[in-house]
Amino acid sequence: MKTRIASTFLAIVGITTVPAAQAGETWRASGFEQPESALFDSADKRIVVSNIVGNPGEADGNGYLSLLSMDGKVISRHWVGGLDAPKGMAIAGGKLYAADITKVRVVDLASGKLVSSIDVPGAVFLNDMTADALGKVYVTDMLADTIYRIDGDKPELFVKDALLASPNGVFADGDRLIVASWGKSIKPDFSTAEPGGLLALDLASKKLTPLPGAEEFADLDGVVAIGDDIYATAYMTGTLYRYHAGGALEAIATFKPGSADIGTDGNSTIYVPLMNEGAVAALNID
Repeated sequence: MKTRIASTFLAIVGITTVPAAQAGETWRASGFEQPESALFDSADKRIVVSNIVGNPGEADGNGYLSLLSMDGKVISRHWVGGLDAPKGMAIAGGKLYAADITKVRVVDLASGKLVSSIDVPGAVFLNDMTADALGKVYVTDMLADTIYRIDGDKPELFVKDALLASPNGVFADGDRLIVASWGKSIKPDFSTAEPGGLLALDLASKKLTPLPGAEEFADLDGVVAIGDDIYATAYMTGTLYRYHAGGALEAIATFKPGSADIGTDGNSTIYVPLMNEGAVAALNID
């Protein structure tokens, strides 16, 4: 599996991107090492960036987290070290949670200290994370069609369903989770027999519902919601999509292949990790 994962995320070449109207890029920060996720820390007004540094599925101790200012300046290149291959992140209760293969790492936001590691029994390839209004944290397992929930330091299987279709991105949006799926029947190069799409997962009933007009359109990675709009990246093509409630779907920006787990300030800015370019771009989507 490690070879399979590495061949996907580290060596995607020769993919033709689809032209799209570019959103306004306000800054780009470089010098990262396979940046997979960019998370906005609203309390401290900064951006946390996860760096994989190597095989995304290997526990090699090379991964770390960086800090960026709101204008794209590096605050700390190696803010938190000692990780393996950190990917998606979430913030709850003064702590930052980072998905790290089969573990969730917990960092104290105030000190930047790694305070614990939560083993997730049965996990295969943990990917993106989000936190709901009650402080409960959710993490996707892309290769197991599963979403786990963590309450404090206790993980539990929340939903396991083939309809998740390799769930990658996840974002808490009120009483639901928005899920971005990679697609079904993943091939050795991580293309899929059927592309992924956007789904809504009701937190109370755990019912999964494909979003009308956004089913099976791309191999999706990161996802955020701003107002009535949902934004999602397609890693394989580098496309950033916008989905409007009611069914409208459009490509608003296209990067090189490797656009990963996006973050947002919740207003008008989206932060896009460009994993294959070692950069993070800020886009104004007004």
